[in-house]
Amino acid sequence: MAKKSMLLSDLFHETLKDIYFAENKILKTLPKMAKAAQSKELQKAFTKHLRETEGQVRRLNQVFKIIGKPPRGKTCAAINGIAEEGAEIMKDFKGMPALDAGLLAAAQAVEHYEMSRYGTLRTWAEELGMADAATLLQATLDEEEATDAALTKLAESLVNVEAEHDLAA
Repeated sequence: MAKKSMLLSDLFHETLKDIYFAENKILKTLPKMAKAAQSKELQKAFTKHLRETEGQVRRLNQVFKIIGKPPRGKTCAAINGIAEEGAEIMKDFKGMPALDAGLLAAAQAVEHYEMSRYGTLRTWAEELGMADAATLLQATLDEEEATDAALTKLAESLVNVEAEHDLAA
């Protein structure tokens, strides 16, 4: 029996399931990261991104509706790996000056993964003639890029500097 040809629309759907899983994993992980963060500014950044992520999941639900498929995730090994790294940092650096720098780095790894996925999905949506889906995906990509920039600013202005100083000294 011949295998069914997989088209760009199939790849779009599979990748959409991947990012849907990732966003839902992030919804579970961000509160833990906010709780673990020592800096009030970093706690606020994680809490703000949690609210944004809830909106991003709503947008993904709309994209699933546009393609006529139920919103469902597919295990994403990449996001699971990044989340595991974040959990290790929370455990290994708890109470240490470098904790927030490590949390921030893990959060930016997530952002970069998401930006890659959303950029690809937006381009494919355009190619597939799904302008409404492309608009929704671009809105999320814009948020992810803004979050990444805010995290970079926070790292450079505060967190990385604090990570260099021994709190006990």
